[in-house]
Amino acid sequence: MDNLNLKQICYDLIDTFIFAGKKSLKLRNEGLKTEYKEDNTPVTNGDLEVNSILNDKIIKITPNLPIISEESLSNKKNQNLENFWLIDPIDGTYDYVNNGEEFTINAALILNKIPRVGLIYAPSKERMFYSYDMGESYELSKGKKIKLDCLKKTEPNQIKAVHYSDKLKPEIKKLHEKYGVTEYKRMKSSLKFCVIASSEFDIYISEPRASEWDIAAGHAILVNAGGVITDFDGREIFYGKKDFKNPSLILKRSNIL
Repeated sequence: MDNLNLKQICYDLIDTFIFAGKKSLKLRNEGLKTEYKEDNTPVTNGDLEVNSILNDKIIKITPNLPIISEESLSNKKNQNLENFWLIDPIDGTYDYVNNGEEFTINAALILNKIPRVGLIYAPSKERMFYSYDMGESYELSKGKKIKLDCLKKTEPNQIKAVHYSDKLKPEIKKLHEKYGVTEYKRMKSSLKFCVIASSEFDIYISEPRASEWDIAAGHAILVNAGGVITDFDGREIFYGKKDFKNPSLILKRSNIL
């Protein structure tokens, strides 16, 4: 896989993500059709349409790499994958269905079990985040290209966290106290990774939950911007695990917050 041009792969996908985002909003404006999967989570025609758009483009770019998508059964039974794509067509489906603005479109290229390329688009916010190498993480917003470097932008006495819920479980609360968190905000989608990479927030902590496709794109963007991602025991996160399940997570803008 050393012959892959990761920068070209990333840039070849940006327009596709923006197109898929516009399509997702158009379908929502027209009225979404929602069904429920076996795990009782919702899936809409918007999820499926975005999934199709991303898959079609990725297959053209890297025809020999398997694609694992939340909204497809293909390749999910494969074990010990090392080089593959992870896609979450709509992360934050509840937000998407209920006219929220935080839902995202996600894809990550995994090489040797590590996310190398990551793309996340928040259509309602028109914020496009992407990365293809260490030191090469960016945001496109309002016609401007912004380099992401994880330098502190919150106040010196502030440590701002994002969390997926309004309420903290005792284990998470203890870790917030350990890292000196002064305030936190609820945020549901992979946008959490992006706002830490952009230094709007400093930290996110989560017990084991969700799946690899929820975090892989954000992982690439944040780490390549200079951020740190480990489990609660300080271990690196690898991908292609059994059932594509996540371990515990600590996302930090820097080791020094």
